[in-house]
Amino acid sequence: MKVNVWDTYVLKKNGTLMHFDILVPIETSEEDTVFQYGDDYLSDKNVHIQSLSASECRLCHMETAPPQVITSIQEKGYHIIELQNCD
Repeated sequence: MKVNVWDTYVLKKNGTLMHFDILVPIETSEEDTVFQYGDDYLSDKNVHIQSLSASECRLCHMETAPPQVITSIQEKGYHIIELQNCD
């Protein structure tokens, strides 16, 4: 499965920069859908911002997804890769 990787940076209230990738099937082309996935993830992490936009979240590249990412996408439509300050 080919996925688009959306590189995402969010400034948390404590001043640290949270960095994560949102992976979606290449067929998912609506920015608003990707932003909603990011908002859902942030809500689950108890990180509160207005909402994601193109200033925090940008399409970075396309890649082939490994099996665990495919499973996650099949279950909820997207997969998150936590990179920095996501705890």
